[in-house]
Amino acid sequence: MDNGHGLATPIAGVDEVGRGALFGPVVAAAVVLTPQAGEQLQALGVTDSKRLSAARRESLVPSIQALATDYALGLATIYDIERLNILYASLLAMDRALHRLHKAPVLCLIDGNQPIPDLDLVQRTVVQGDRKHIEIAAASILAKVWRDRLIVRLDRRYPGYHLARNKGYGSAAHRLALQTLGPTPQHRRSFKGCS
Repeated sequence: MDNGHGLATPIAGVDEVGRGALFGPVVAAAVVLTPQAGEQLQALGVTDSKRLSAARRESLVPSIQALATDYALGLATIYDIERLNILYASLLAMDRALHRLHKAPVLCLIDGNQPIPDLDLVQRTVVQGDRKHIEIAAASILAKVWRDRLIVRLDRRYPGYHLARNKGYGSAAHRLALQTLGPTPQHRRSFKGCS
């Protein structure tokens, strides 16, 4: 993973989670790191959140928060997802995370191939960015852990959908519960199997 961009910091990495879920918001994180902090996090094992266990992701959050120059979260609600569609809601969550940073970054590294529309900051899209840039990997972990914690809390409010286990994704148990219980206000009704 690269973090020697040859540019003055701050450089923000941005990633989102929850795009393919049937339930709950899309959550994005923006993380700004110095090259030194990036090296430290790499040594601690920070990588694409999908390659880490839930316990490992949880254990890395305090280090990311301590070593980041700045970090912020942004989310797109069910209302945003239904109003815009999932792609634009994901980009909106990223935009919100970037605009919650205390200082505007010099460059935003966006995970994926879709630029954020009308962003007033310099951005570069990076396919599989969470494996190539430590800033994006760190953002993927913060977003995933924050969203997972939220879904576990929502599981208590909406029992029967096995949300603590499936994190809102379309597991067999979740799909069966949708058929028998119907959707909650946090389900994405525009998604197949949710209406």
